Amino acid sequence: MNHTQTPFSSSDDDAGTMTTAQQSAGSGNSTSLGPTVGGSRHWRDVFWLGIFLLHLVVVGLALGVLGLNRFRKKDRLNIDQYTERFLENQAGLTEDYWPLYAIAGAISTVIGWIWLLLLGSHSNQMMKVSVHLLTTYLAVLSVLCFWGKFFFWGVAFAIGSGLQFLYIISVIDRLPFTMLVLQRSVKLVWKLPEVMKVVCAFMLVMLIWLALWSFGAAGVVASSMGDSGRWWLLVVFSVSLFWTGAVLCNTVHVIVSGMVFLVLIHGGREAATMPRNPLLQSLRYAITTSFGSICYGSLFTAAIRTLRWEIRGFRSKIGNNECLLCCVDFLFHLVETLVRFFNKYAYVQIAVYGKSFNHSARDAWELFQSTGVEALIGYDCSGAVLLMGTLLGGLITGTCAVIFTRIKHPDREMMMGSTTILMGMVLVGLAMVVVESAVTSIYICYAEDPLLIHRWDPEFFNQMSETLHQRLQHRSSRVREGLSQNRLPDHIQETATV
Repeated sequence: MNHTQTPFSSSDDDAGTMTTAQQSAGSGNSTSLGPTVGGSRHWRDVFWLGIFLLHLVVVGLALGVLGLNRFRKKDRLNIDQYTERFLENQAGLTEDYWPLYAIAGAISTVIGWIWLLLLGSHSNQMMKVSVHLLTTYLAVLSVLCFWGKFFFWGVAFAIGSGLQFLYIISVIDRLPFTMLVLQRSVKLVWKLPEVMKVVCAFMLVMLIWLALWSFGAAGVVASSMGDSGRWWLLVVFSVSLFWTGAVLCNTVHVIVSGMVFLVLIHGGREAATMPRNPLLQSLRYAITTSFGSICYGSLFTAAIRTLRWEIRGFRSKIGNNECLLCCVDFLFHLVETLVRFFNKYAYVQIAVYGKSFNHSARDAWELFQSTGVEALIGYDCSGAVLLMGTLLGGLITGTCAVIFTRIKHPDREMMMGSTTILMGMVLVGLAMVVVESAVTSIYICYAEDPLLIHRWDPEFFNQMSETLHQRLQHRSSRVREGLSQNRLPDHIQETATV
């Protein structure tokens, strides 16, 4: 009857986990804390570092060629001879669309900074806006797309709005705790001015890459290929931009996580035991020895954790439909297995200990499960809320780009809108990642030594501990309920046999 535990708990033994968590919270044992900030480190995941750099070179050359081919002269490099059979539309010039990408980049940069500034002063209100406004905005976009006879995009936005609404309904009881965690995380990073300098620097790097990327994308939109050829090329370049943006976001994640982790361990930014120049050391490790691990993790982490949020929310609202529950549980445990090797908490371990990505992800997840903190992480929706803010920023950027494109080039508005949405998400995500880094560092510190959080904010520590105790009790009660339901059919079967 051991298999009956599976649908109700993601840990091996909730009762034992609760005991372990209580012992950890009470002992404050910090023997596992040993950040090697000043020590030498080995290069990790070098293969993926090479793949990422090769990808940048190949994609950069392709973008430059495609953009230059239509810059101030049609078919400057005689590329059209290879695409003659795909000719369907009037060809344009790169400069017809490149300024529109520049406007979209400026809009998304402003949105990202406004979002970050308002998070510092009105964090609770901003989180509520991102949660509720995204559903409404998707529904409005769906109506506008149907009105403009873009049925595919209308259906896509309608489905997105429906899924967003269902997700909010499924996690509505978790939002108060989520807002509490986000408020404390914003409070923590706002006291570290160095963090803002890191965000400025990496946003500038992203804008430089986007200048080249949008130059090539504008050349693709202006090319003489048919719509199918343009869309395929834009999809390929969008995947490249997504990976590049994820790498830059996760590099900031590693830098900020290392900084926040040190602040929590040493009891403050001005503590005498604080290492010298911790930000520069974290930056050096992030862009050298640990950069391969960042490139590797950036390929899979975002997609897997988004899928995990959706399945968790859907799973909690299934009820007693055993057939559907069985199918969802299969997907749930498959994703949980992947999460063990691809999770955002790995970046804290990479920042502090310099491990490889898979090693860091596995160690972080085992730490959470052995202390019971995984139950608290599963209850927290801070990552999803920040993602909603990122999506909203991207959609606003895309909407502005569509409005400007519709004036002069109405036949290209969907191409411009979809690519500028991705641009906006990347730039707004760079601004939001500092808060997520603080959240992950807080959970790692709480799992390794809860007294670190108690020393930093006693009231927040008490609220986290109380919520953790409630979640572990809830899980244990569900396991006992599942076991009791399974014993009843066994008892009936034994009676019938006699």
